[in-house]
Amino acid sequence: MVKKFEVEKDFHNARFDRWFKHKVLDIPQGLIEKIIRKNQAKVNGKKTKSSYRVQEKDIIEIFSIDKIKKTEKNLITQYIPSPTERDKYDDFIIENNENFIVINKPAGIAVQSGTKSFKNVVDTLRETRYFQDSKPYIVHRLDKETSGILIVAKTREYAQLFTSLFRIRKIHKIYLAVVYGEIPKDIKVLEDDLVLYEKERKIVQKATSYIRELKSTSEYSLLELRPITGRKHQLRKQLYNIGNSIIGDDKYYVKRGKNFIKSKNLMLHAYEIKFMINNVKYNFTANFNKEFKDFIIKKNLNIF
Repeated sequence: MVKKFEVEKDFHNARFDRWFKHKVLDIPQGLIEKIIRKNQAKVNGKKTKSSYRVQEKDIIEIFSIDKIKKTEKNLITQYIPSPTERDKYDDFIIENNENFIVINKPAGIAVQSGTKSFKNVVDTLRETRYFQDSKPYIVHRLDKETSGILIVAKTREYAQLFTSLFRIRKIHKIYLAVVYGEIPKDIKVLEDDLVLYEKERKIVQKATSYIRELKSTSEYSLLELRPITGRKHQLRKQLYNIGNSIIGDDKYYVKRGKNFIKSKNLMLHAYEIKFMINNVKYNFTANFNKEFKDFIIKKNLNIF
């Protein structure tokens, strides 16, 4: 059995293996390479490579597609939100245009589906009216428990553009965080070598963030944070490293006395984002949620 596909504009210049995973089957890379070696995949009638950049209107033939062995990964189903949950996203929209949307992501919802998180932002947005004629492309991430600004592209072209802007650090983000204790006055920049493990491989990544105290008491501080690099759990790790862990962080925390309050909510919020596209400046802010607002008011930290 041969199945033919025509490459759509949205996948122009994408690698063949990436196109295959999106449009045919999401299978391991090794299996895609095997299909190519056996000449079971052709582009415009010719043998291809996994690194080939597909072009709009390319005709791709996949042979014996019914015999490709599916893995458990293929069996993961898309999260389908309820109508109420789907419509609730109207309240989260900050910006909506033909190329991207900006949402105020609520805390407690993962950006994408994972082994520990089935309910997620991407699959929910896919079912909303904002993506009737397109699909959501994630261009950056927020931790599940972090609230605030999240950009979601509507086209592959804009997804690649945002990815490039993030890579060359032309997108500027501001976070707000409430931490335990006071920040030493001489600390203006956080610079660390953060350790990340991928299976058994140890990876060390340099991380830089600017830090400014907005208001503090003897027990808590409200901070403005400007990450320059974009490492996993960067702000959470860096604040832990100086002994001022974020309230509600149950992964990176310094033990405190019994008089210090605990919170079920991570007090970290992606507050503002700025960037420029085609000489047009964009600047978006996201209001923080009720839990964050109530906490800073209760602890006499509110400046807004």
